Amino acid sequence: MTLIQLQPRSADANPVHRTAVEVMDAAGPQVCDDMSVEVALAVMAAARTGRLVVCDQDDQRIGLVTRTDLTAVRDSGAHTDRVRLRDILGDTDRPPHP
Repeated sequence: MTLIQLQPRSADANPVHRTAVEVMDAAGPQVCDDMSVEVALAVMAAARTGRLVVCDQDDQRIGLVTRTDLTAVRDSGAHTDRVRLRDILGDTDRPPHP
């Protein structure tokens, strides 16, 4: 019997052949678009990541937010605790949520 040693392959081993889904998966944790900016920043801190993939209620990926994006929104004068990720993505095709 011959032993075969397998080497784990890095997700970035062949970036040319990565699909859009693989790129989004590597982007960071997935969160729902109704999450507040403050909670999203806390998720980023806990996950030790600089970006989050934002999904709608049907788990469809609708965007990507970075720590820089969220920090800018939080520090703006127009920010309230009611600002959701969907609000900063600028998706106007969806009906407003209470």
